[in-house]
Amino acid sequence: QVQLVESGGGLVQAGGSLRLSCAASGRTFSSYVMAWFRQAPGKEREFVAAIRWSDGGTNTGNSVKGRFTISRDNAKSTVYLQMNSLKPEDTAVYYCAARMGPVVTTTAETFHLWGQGTQVTVSS
Repeated sequence: QVQLVESGGGLVQAGGSLRLSCAASGRTFSSYVMAWFRQAPGKEREFVAAIRWSDGGTNTGNSVKGRFTISRDNAKSTVYLQMNSLKPEDTAVYYCAARMGPVVTTTAETFHLWGQGTQVTVSS
C-alpha cells in the first residue's frame, strides 16, 4: 500500500522554525517528484516546494523562497521541509504529494498521491 505520512506540524511563534517530514512507503520513489503544498482556510491549495528524488533538483514557491528548504533522505525514503522565519500567514495544513517524474511541476492537479496533511499554526 502506497503511503505518504506527514509529521512535524504544530504551534510556533512568528520568527520560529519547524521541520516537516514526509515518510514515503509502498513503492520505489526514485523516479518520482515529491512536493509540499499548503492550504489555509478559505483559500486554494498553494504550491510550497518540490524536489526530484533522482538528482535532488528543486523548485520553491515565491512566497516562501529564502525561508523554506526542501530536501530528501534516500536511505529513509523521507522528504523534509525546513521552515524558518515563520510568519502568521504561513498558517495552513501542509500536504506532502508525489507524482511520477522527472518534471518538477507546481500545480496540485499534476500530483496523484497525497498524504493526510499536518497542521502548522504560527502565532503573532
